Amino acid sequence: MTATAALPAPVAVPTTRRLGLLTLTLATALAPVTWGTTYVVTTEWLPPDRPLLAATVRALPAGLLLVAIGRHLPRGAWWWKAAVLGVLNMGAFFALLFVAAYRLPGGVAAILGAAQPLLVAVLAVPLLGERLRGRTLLLGLLGVAGVGLIVVTGPVALDPVGVVAGLAGTASMGTGVVLTKRWGRPVPVLAFTGWQLAAGGLFLLPLALAFEGLPPALTGGEVGGLLYLATVNTALAYVLWLRGVGALPTARVSFLALLSPVVAATAGWVLLGQVLSPLQLAGMTLALAAVVLAQRSPTPTPTRTTTP
Repeated sequence: MTATAALPAPVAVPTTRRLGLLTLTLATALAPVTWGTTYVVTTEWLPPDRPLLAATVRALPAGLLLVAIGRHLPRGAWWWKAAVLGVLNMGAFFALLFVAAYRLPGGVAAILGAAQPLLVAVLAVPLLGERLRGRTLLLGLLGVAGVGLIVVTGPVALDPVGVVAGLAGTASMGTGVVLTKRWGRPVPVLAFTGWQLAAGGLFLLPLALAFEGLPPALTGGEVGGLLYLATVNTALAYVLWLRGVGALPTARVSFLALLSPVVAATAGWVLLGQVLSPLQLAGMTLALAAVVLAQRSPTPTPTRTTTP
């Protein structure tokens, strides 16, 4: 009689680790949920035709505040790395985002971000050495199909400049996500976020002054809109987002960005009375399905983050 070798038991992820991962994922998801409100705030409570001003006010004050709280300045190569990340994740992204928000209906403007998971998956191959998984591509296409239903079936006119700006903003932030994973985070998340917001704001400030100049007197609603963007929508949201980018798998965190167009379309429907057809609602369902299924990706691997 011969002995049969026992098969190794499956390795179970400890419950505490699963709960910690779920908590981190939900906290990170709050960032794109908050960003989904940007479009309603832009169209209803910001000074008209001032995208660069809105982007500058959103980034610079929040960045300087977080740098002061974090009490860390970049060292060595991190001066230029922080500048690059600041321009990609905030400076160029914010400017393009507001151009799209001013020229497109809210849901449509945010929906263009649906291509980000696919872009991140492709860039992660040369920059992070990750494999291009068929499952990720299929889920990315599912997300694009979902938001595509909202765009194609909506009774709206698509401004070409707004569409190009929205797609370029998606490319900017997607590249920033991958480079953030590649370079890691050398300081606590408050300081790291502050570096990038300050760099993005300093990049935007001369552009805003040159092309738009100083704004006229602001109304109370416009001041409130700008304060909301600088605090909840930017300072808090980016702290949560960059912490998640450093700790979660690349595909998992990139798909969370699909929550932004879903929230934007929902906000346009609830707050602005925009009509959503059955096909558009089906598209939102597909996008949410892509987000949920993407969270079943493999357990996160160790990152280069060295500080809490």
